[in-house]
Amino acid sequence: MSSMKAVRIHSYGGPDVLIYEDAPRPMPAQGEVLIRVLATSVNPFDCAVRAGYMAGYFNYTFPLIIGTDVSGVIEELGAGVTDLSVGDEVYTRAGVMRDGANAEFVVMPAADVVAKPKSLDHIHAAALPHVALTAWQALYELANLQKDQTVLIHGAGGGVGHIAVQLAKARGARVIGTASENIGLLKELDVDQAINYTTTPFEEIVHDVDVVLDTVGGETQERSWQTLKPGGILISTIQAPSEELAKAHGVRQAMVFSSPPIGPTLARVAEMVDAGQIKPIACNVFPLQDIQKAHQLIESKHSGGKVVLQVN
Repeated sequence: MSSMKAVRIHSYGGPDVLIYEDAPRPMPAQGEVLIRVLATSVNPFDCAVRAGYMAGYFNYTFPLIIGTDVSGVIEELGAGVTDLSVGDEVYTRAGVMRDGANAEFVVMPAADVVAKPKSLDHIHAAALPHVALTAWQALYELANLQKDQTVLIHGAGGGVGHIAVQLAKARGARVIGTASENIGLLKELDVDQAINYTTTPFEEIVHDVDVVLDTVGGETQERSWQTLKPGGILISTIQAPSEELAKAHGVRQAMVFSSPPIGPTLARVAEMVDAGQIKPIACNVFPLQDIQKAHQLIESKHSGGKVVLQVN
């Protein structure tokens, strides 16, 4: 088997455990494709995996390649794959149960791989899959967000947040967003009300919203219950909301667990991108070998948009 460059971890820990090194190049099995990765990204989930916070949920073995987002070109087809071709420009989200996308090549189930948005380069396409799937499930599936409803999005300038704003606007909802350094980005995204949470307690001015999307957790989540109208829903991407507190406030709660099949949703997202309804923002781009810096930036919690890794 030939080799490739990849970022692997050999133990859990801080960003320093991310090692750029040679690794075996994977081979596609039946129903799979091998993708030459042109760009990938860093999500808070990737940092959690690296730090060991997900060890109780997934049976990982070392050395491990992490990374979820993929934009690239199909290099090889596994047996039985007929709806994709070598050379196709595609994007997808790598599975969390196996080696990921922080590498020159990744193997993916063909059913999860779709044509990347035609209007995007690979850098910006790589900014989409994980956050788009997360925001889509939160707002369109769990919340069933409707036209003229109001949604409060915490961390609205972040990776999930800035896509969630656009999905909500596409549905015809009113959007209130919280941010700090990224408050200017919220205005670019045309949120209806932008709140700098460092200067204004959001719970003092936000009331009777239909949906809260929490990408922050902790105290922010606790203060969000009082902003909901009766029967509303608090959805978190980071910390499971309390069923007891939801019941006490006469509202509902949910946690985002985005899961396959992801191909159809990513195909719909690509259509919305090409129609001008969604525009991913890649605010920081690093070469793959500088992944430690990318993880440090994500963990500072002050990165606007997405942090992308250029691979080839």
